[in-house]
Amino acid sequence: MAKKSNKKTDNRELAFDQPAPVIEQPITETVEKNYMPYAMSVIIARAIPEIDGFKPSHRKVLYTMYKMGLLTGPRTKSANVVGATMQLNPHGDASIYETLVRLTKGNESLLHPFIDSKGIFGKQYSSDLAYAASRYTEVKLDPICAELFGGIDKNAVDMVPNYDNTTKEPVLLPTSFPNILVSANMGIAVGMASKICSFNLAEICDGTIQILKNPDTTAEELLDIIKAPDFPGGASLIYNKEQLLQIYKTGKGSFRMRARYTYNKSDNRIEITQIPYSTTIEIITKKMVEMIKEGKLKELSDFCDETDKDGFSFTLDLKKGVNPDALMEKLYAQTALQDDFSCNFNVLINGSPVQTGIVGILKEWIRFRMECVKRELSFDLKKKQDRLHLLIALGKILLDIDLAIKIVRETKNDKDVIPNLMKGFSIDEIQAEYIAEIKLRNLNKEYILNRVKEIDDLRKEIEDLSDLIKSEARLKKYIAKQLLEVKKKYGIPRRTQLIYDEIPKYQPKTTVEVESYPVRLVLSKEGYLKKITMQSLRGSDDMKFKEGDSLRYQEESDNRKMLLFFSDKALCYKSSVSAFDNCKASALGEFVASKLKFEQGQDEKCIFMKSLDKYDENHNIIFVFENGKAVKVPLTAYETKANRNKLVGAYSSAAPIAAILYEEAPFEITLVSDAKNAITINSALIPTNATRTSRGVTVFELKKGSVITEVYPSKECPYENPVAYKRIKVPAKGIKLTEHDLKKQQTTLFD
Repeated sequence: MAKKSNKKTDNRELAFDQPAPVIEQPITETVEKNYMPYAMSVIIARAIPEIDGFKPSHRKVLYTMYKMGLLTGPRTKSANVVGATMQLNPHGDASIYETLVRLTKGNESLLHPFIDSKGIFGKQYSSDLAYAASRYTEVKLDPICAELFGGIDKNAVDMVPNYDNTTKEPVLLPTSFPNILVSANMGIAVGMASKICSFNLAEICDGTIQILKNPDTTAEELLDIIKAPDFPGGASLIYNKEQLLQIYKTGKGSFRMRARYTYNKSDNRIEITQIPYSTTIEIITKKMVEMIKEGKLKELSDFCDETDKDGFSFTLDLKKGVNPDALMEKLYAQTALQDDFSCNFNVLINGSPVQTGIVGILKEWIRFRMECVKRELSFDLKKKQDRLHLLIALGKILLDIDLAIKIVRETKNDKDVIPNLMKGFSIDEIQAEYIAEIKLRNLNKEYILNRVKEIDDLRKEIEDLSDLIKSEARLKKYIAKQLLEVKKKYGIPRRTQLIYDEIPKYQPKTTVEVESYPVRLVLSKEGYLKKITMQSLRGSDDMKFKEGDSLRYQEESDNRKMLLFFSDKALCYKSSVSAFDNCKASALGEFVASKLKFEQGQDEKCIFMKSLDKYDENHNIIFVFENGKAVKVPLTAYETKANRNKLVGAYSSAAPIAAILYEEAPFEITLVSDAKNAITINSALIPTNATRTSRGVTVFELKKGSVITEVYPSKECPYENPVAYKRIKVPAKGIKLTEHDLKKQQTTLFD
């Protein structure tokens, strides 16, 4: 028995040693049968938005809320919405609630949220702020959702069975505005992805109307209307026309965004108010912690992230003497406070993924919207035609009400009433059914006449609707009118600021401590600058200039101060006192135009200079023009956040400049014309204008052909008694120079 048992065991072992049969299958066949259906399902039914701007998950949540009556009713618990949505979306309550959260006002992911929310829903700009459970939060549809569902109950879009064939849901939502470009959207499918930035609703409506009027509108023309992307979190977008045009044309490309901030001087603190949409506060703080540990961020004494459910808050405490603008440029370069947003406009159109630019998307949306409007109007047309059909029968009854009553009264069987009415009045079954259902109390002449009066109006409405449905031009006007109404109701100002100035590339610099010591700055009329130390001034050197040159301006300053130079070409150049070499009073000095690389070389002359500690908001620069006009521009108008060394349009070039003066407090100014007339006025009479290129107002009424040739602060005036030419109002007429001052003027000019 044992031997027989061993034999069977051996046979089994031999059987297990045999290799399993291998069925060969080409890899292409495996991919096609097993992988392609999954890939297509992810692309078409999950990750890529369609022309209405929604993914299926978004659409299912919103449609469920619409059917629950949450467009007009009170809020309900989010858990109720999640449970009801399970009828359309069988992927689980967690994924449904996560989808709902992103659509809420509380999450701040969308420029125009679709869900009015109450409770904690996290924040788009924070990965750590979690949303509360669905049993605690409450939601309802925002009023803008009326624009998503208009016409959905009038056959505007196709309805399909849900996954278990117990109800129906829309294939698309008949949005009355191009939501695809208004709501930011991102999805990763199999082998492709979609990332669509948001644009301002009002600008998108205007751009769509432009294409409705002119289908040949180019991306360049559209860029003038739809300025740039716009995000709910604001921040700043660095405007690059070429980059934006590429996105507008192809739907692919990127642009750069940077955070916005304010500087609180009293606390020496930077407050970051908005960050790029593509990043989170946690990413930024993590990088800053790394920089501090590596000793690369010594400018900060502390930073604090106080972002919570009430909003965004991020502050940087600076060490004493740190330049806030320079620090921010460093942080922009090395952290996500400046970040790129990459666009990939993949959209499902008629079930196929298509990558296209803004013009292409708007044209596809217009085709989609025209079809929705046609179907909605056709539904209304059918209703009116059916109503007219019934009223025509009612009109026939009017001719003989007694006959109608007689037919009903004398018919023995109930089933014969309809056929007898059809025969008696030559009407069809539907009309006869309508007549038979009229209450006995309404079978009077007045009721029937009132109903029949509608026939003419109905015929006109039917004719108008039929013409509207057939006319493409009228349909486009109809859609354009709806877009204007949407813009008026829901349009909001841009939140994302556009930066048109050229942003300098950050260059890490080795910090060099600039020594502080007093100097005298001397600017000559030919544009040579001398920086003379006090020690050198105490020497025996005389002040010398190049032959034919003379003193224009001089002041006491410090080696650490900033310098502003104004040229005769209405440009302002920025530098520092330390950038110029020390020299003796007898030296020629450095030629400012060459040192600062003036735009027009030696043809451009330096006519004014001023050293500064800061851009004091109470100080002004006074510009006096040869035509008798003058203006004061606040010093702060020349302050820039970026480290720029040249400002174009530093003052108005409409008239030749006669003089530039600096005002710390009001002082007396004497102006002299070539006609030997003069006035002395207080600088307080010259109006202030924040626009640098303001042409000013007339302060000196000149004779025809006359110009201002001399301008002096009265304490530096070469004339005997400037007060003799005093005027207390402007504009003022000049007073003839006294004989003594005329001689003095001639001597001065001759010298």
